[in-house]
Amino acid sequence: MPENGYVAIVDAYSFTRRLAPEFVKAGYGCVRVQSTPEVPEVYGSSFSLDDYAGNIVHQGDLDETVKALAEYGPVAVVPGGEFGVEFADKLSEAMGLATNGTELSAARRDKYTMIETIKAAGVPGAQQLRITDEDELRRWHEKLNGRVVVKPVRSTAGDGIHFCDTPQQSVDAYRTLKSSANVFSQHNEGVIAQEYLVGGEFVVNTVSREGRHHVCDMWKTTRLTANGVLDLCDAVYLIASGSDDGRTLAEYAGQVLDALGIRNGPAHLEVKLTPDGPRLVEVGARIAGGDIPHYARMGIGESQIDWTVDAYVHPERFDARVHEEYGIRHHFASVAMISPVRGTLRGYPHLETLKKLESLHEIRTLVSPGAPIEPTVDDLTYPMIVNLRHEVEEVVMRDFGTVRYLDGEGFYELD
Repeated sequence: MPENGYVAIVDAYSFTRRLAPEFVKAGYGCVRVQSTPEVPEVYGSSFSLDDYAGNIVHQGDLDETVKALAEYGPVAVVPGGEFGVEFADKLSEAMGLATNGTELSAARRDKYTMIETIKAAGVPGAQQLRITDEDELRRWHEKLNGRVVVKPVRSTAGDGIHFCDTPQQSVDAYRTLKSSANVFSQHNEGVIAQEYLVGGEFVVNTVSREGRHHVCDMWKTTRLTANGVLDLCDAVYLIASGSDDGRTLAEYAGQVLDALGIRNGPAHLEVKLTPDGPRLVEVGARIAGGDIPHYARMGIGESQIDWTVDAYVHPERFDARVHEEYGIRHHFASVAMISPVRGTLRGYPHLETLKKLESLHEIRTLVSPGAPIEPTVDDLTYPMIVNLRHEVEEVVMRDFGTVRYLDGEGFYELD
């Protein structure tokens, strides 16, 4: 029996592998709950039970799962990733623990309902359409008279996003999506069209406790057009919460969280700063993926994971610091290589040049020599991540530019 009891983490896979160890350090045991008998293909077998006292697999009967979990007497139920958000709502509510409740669960996962919910609460949001037929989509796009984004109502990691300049392109994207599965191996249950939001895109990571919100870290994304994708994210870099953009984003994020009923736990918001002000792209009621919390700790000294632990098991510490702005100790950028090639990778000819960068923190090779490589089109097809860290921002940004200069066809050697 752990010193302080147990915390249940729903659908913990490799993307959130750092969450359970922090609860263990705080004196709590962890129980893993799997919301479906089948593991989504995108996750494969990418989880370990080393940090868990048990693994409860939900077979469809909520009462049975609650009964199995109750044997551990959990003090909290925490979503371990996007796939587990709604089931974590059900479990936490059923067990009378800190919860966001089930009333607005759909609005925290369904991208159309999400935007309509915040707009109904008076928070600015994008024009959009839940697509029901092709003729309706054509008329809507023609009336909008601008670029449109067509995407599944439920997905993540940039999966299934289409940028469409004409009504016919929108229709073609709709046809493709309605007959395909999303990144979680589920058939796309719906497709939406949204106005294309012009402006810089930012990531805002938060943790809440009983309706009080703390901004843990914020990132500016950079974008390029490649491999047929208009806005392909190629990097994120840490920005200060006390900056003008940071304060604008923090205020808007709080409005979004309130509108969506996110009162407890972590959230990951993607927001564009348009000429008309901030506009939500989407939000996940869970910690950020892509190891962003780990990078934030490198730059700030703590992360969304630390704040999540405090919110659930150290509430007095959370409340004492909830309104503090963070300071940047080390500037940090995570730069993704954008593969333009397809085939079998022989090697990376310029790898040694990368290793000599002054601010290099680490190189994460996602496609190794000998493996198949394909053009990068979303967050799941990066061949390599280069992480940069330095006390001086200009050194990081110079090396960021160098990484981007080295990338391209010459960076990849194929068999």
